[in-house]
Amino acid sequence: MVLGMSLQTFTLLHVIITLIELLAGFLVAVALTGGRLSGLSGLFLLTAALTSVTGFMFPFHGVTPGIVVGVLSLVTIGLAVLALYSFKLAGGWRKTYAITAVLTLYFDVFVTIAQSFEHVPSLHALSPTGGGPVFGATEGVLLIVFVAIGWRAVKGFSAA
Repeated sequence: MVLGMSLQTFTLLHVIITLIELLAGFLVAVALTGGRLSGLSGLFLLTAALTSVTGFMFPFHGVTPGIVVGVLSLVTIGLAVLALYSFKLAGGWRKTYAITAVLTLYFDVFVTIAQSFEHVPSLHALSPTGGGPVFGATEGVLLIVFVAIGWRAVKGFSAA
């Protein structure tokens, strides 16, 4: 039981929050690459924080890579919230927001892929140990894609 819910129900809630976050995050990233601020920024940051916080509530033993990425994600979310709401994207906070928003999305897509390799049978069969060349190549391509998105977001949003 987690928060009075069965583990299955809690997992479903966590997945729904994460899917909303990923969709909102991708739309925010697209807007940033075009030099615009998305109206979904608040929803993205809220659901990203909820994704990390609910991720910490699952039963686990010791520090896991998901926990480390969740902590890093909360740091980037905090910086993005400061940049957007406290500093109103003034000066260097505009770049800070673009970088931290894209980095937050990257962290959560990274964990989603890792969790997919762990829990989706066809993916798990490709990488049963949670590592290996298929998993590494997938995460490597993800990193390259997000470096490109981040670069375009910083350039596009900073110039706007």
